[in-house]
Amino acid sequence: MHSVQFTAETSSDGVVAREFTVGEVTGVLWSSASGSDRAPLVLLGHGGGRDSKSPAMAGRAHRLVNGCGFTVAAIDAPGHGGRPRTEVDEREIAALRQAMAAGEPVAPIVVRYNLLLAERAVPEWQATLDALQELPEIGAEGPVGYYGLNMGTAIGVPLTAAEPRISAAVFGLFWHDESLAEAARRITVPVEFVLQWDDEHIPRPSGLALFDAFASKEKTLHANAGAHMEVPRFEVDSAVQFFARHLGRTVMSPA
Repeated sequence: MHSVQFTAETSSDGVVAREFTVGEVTGVLWSSASGSDRAPLVLLGHGGGRDSKSPAMAGRAHRLVNGCGFTVAAIDAPGHGGRPRTEVDEREIAALRQAMAAGEPVAPIVVRYNLLLAERAVPEWQATLDALQELPEIGAEGPVGYYGLNMGTAIGVPLTAAEPRISAAVFGLFWHDESLAEAARRITVPVEFVLQWDDEHIPRPSGLALFDAFASKEKTLHANAGAHMEVPRFEVDSAVQFFARHLGRTVMSPA
């Protein structure tokens, strides 16, 4: 088993960000500068074309750390964040760019490629979680949550279905696909699901069908007016409150 190797460290606004590797996988671990040993761990999944160090990821991580004292981890999906691309990656990315340039539907390509990425990313996430729980400041006993939209959902749904250590999850902004729905039907932990009512890429019935597939007794749909990229900023605050309820923390008011 590979261990966590820290490669760089920065801090801002009371949050320490440590870049790390687990084998060939790269990522970032955020924690409170004041110390939060054995705090619940939230795993962050990034969107397509982004990586663990993107501003959106850092913003969510800071809110989770400062809002509840969580420890937060993100890793770069295969072919993202400087990780080498395979021939499959290059072929799918070229097909996506061609479809976009021609004004053709991108959903079939995005869904196919993201689910191919998930087959590679799920074992990487599990190996990373193993390594993170070996760190004395995290440990193996604390609760774990998962938070990922877009491609983060395509990877996070099969990960949560396969990983009993994850006890609550926030998903959203992805299409219904039968293989993804099959994984969703194996998820029984609390779920919060974000959907944009006027999404120009994901038809409303498709998003609703994916939400419907989760077997969780507690699942909540957050449907907001607006396009795909117009998810309200307050949804991050809602995710913080959701994880506080299910991972056992108290929400702290922003300074």
